Amino acid sequence: MKVKLYTQRWPIRGSFTISRGSKTQAETIIVEIENQGLIGRGECVPYARYGESIASVLQQITDVIPEIESGITREQLQPLLPACAARNAVDCAMWDLECKQSGQSVWTQVGLQAESLTTAYTLSLDTPENMEKTAIENAFRPLLKLKLGGPEDLARVQAVRRGAPNAKIILDANEAWTVEAYIQLIPELIKLDVAMIEQPFHADQDSVLASLERPIPICADESCHDRHSLEKVVGLYDTINIKLDKTGGLTEALKLKAQAQSLGLRIMVGCMVSSSLSMAPAFVVAQGAEVVDLDGPLLLSEDIENGFEFENNSMLPFQQKLWG
Repeated sequence: MKVKLYTQRWPIRGSFTISRGSKTQAETIIVEIENQGLIGRGECVPYARYGESIASVLQQITDVIPEIESGITREQLQPLLPACAARNAVDCAMWDLECKQSGQSVWTQVGLQAESLTTAYTLSLDTPENMEKTAIENAFRPLLKLKLGGPEDLARVQAVRRGAPNAKIILDANEAWTVEAYIQLIPELIKLDVAMIEQPFHADQDSVLASLERPIPICADESCHDRHSLEKVVGLYDTINIKLDKTGGLTEALKLKAQAQSLGLRIMVGCMVSSSLSMAPAFVVAQGAEVVDLDGPLLLSEDIENGFEFENNSMLPFQQKLWG
């Protein structure tokens, strides 16, 4: 068993802006685990919001290389690293290697049938005028996700609705709203037929939702990482956004999905901006999810070899040459 780590920069189409800043490329870490000529791969995206950097995640993975090379299982990996990007890359590489060693696809392993999915397409945070132009260009897409986070948020949603009158719209407030802003915005957003709002308040302020009406379903993103998060989000949120870089891999993501559903929570599956290698295990979790947001490859001007194919607004099942 041998582990190889390397970083990869993926150019983004134009640039991508959220309330925390803009970037022109996505920098990811890829883990390869080789055993008897077979190689399993996994990709992760360090996220500064959670105190992660390329250097810190590389170090986390490096610290557990001896255990990986000794042949530990995915279950034995879980307590060695927290729910984070580092564990995600290793966990997904282990899944990929297991599939190759067994000759069974990931679909056989998890007992699911691969179905095409409709993914949201994300509109970067921008002026209302520019977001309307982007909405017009993408009005053919059935589901648009808007990045928000400022005083012009209502104008942004109004502009996108003008540009894409028939699209289903979901919002990502990126923890940027105040209670006052929420109360003022909700009646207007109902008029604009907004279908869902992701993380309106900072994760430390979840309790404010207990006293607020939720006529538009509210989704926990930064507030929900793994199964340990569920206790604090039940009753406050309607939906959780499962991202493998938060759960620490596919192993925990599948368990989180099952437990959340048993508690009556709806499921959204999201991603960081990264290649199809990251999307593949997330695509497994996304089967049957109410909202799918796996547009990472669509936001890149260059993708990994054998990446996802998109046809008539559908994300087609991935090839085993890619992963799993």
